[in-house]
Amino acid sequence: MTISLIAAMAQNRIIGRDRADGRPDLPWHLPDDFAYFKQRTSGHAIIMGRKSLDALGKPLPKRTNIVITRNPDFQTNGVLVVHSLDAAIDAAEQVEATHEQPELFVIGGAEIYALALPMADRIYLTEVQRTYEGNASFPEFDKKDWHEVSRQHHPADERHEAAFDFVVYERHP
Repeated sequence: MTISLIAAMAQNRIIGRDRADGRPDLPWHLPDDFAYFKQRTSGHAIIMGRKSLDALGKPLPKRTNIVITRNPDFQTNGVLVVHSLDAAIDAAEQVEATHEQPELFVIGGAEIYALALPMADRIYLTEVQRTYEGNASFPEFDKKDWHEVSRQHHPADERHEAAFDFVVYERHP
């Protein structure tokens, strides 16, 4: 099974910030990035931390939502709650077992990305061509360990406040 990270990251590695109500949020609005995320992850298992679920506001449809939390009492409808990355991967493997090309997606936040990066096979990274203020960052990774499989540029336009690239990295064997 392929373990993939999927994220959007500003030039200064920012992936999120807290809103006025304290809930995490993205610092930008890029509709085509949302569509790309939906297209890539639909039908698959997605792994996230509880704060990422809070940011979404609800489980994402057409995906098996697996939430990692340290809180042993946390429960919510529509998600499978686990307490470690290993348990999340085990659950995702069961879901993905029926797929012709099994692939699970780690969708955030920063702590979960950092935990999953050493075992990741692929990174789908939307590289936003601008810096933003924020308090959550994508972990550093050595690009010597990865090769760029594809890059698709999207210029800023009336719907997108910044230019961005959809980039796929795969770990060198």
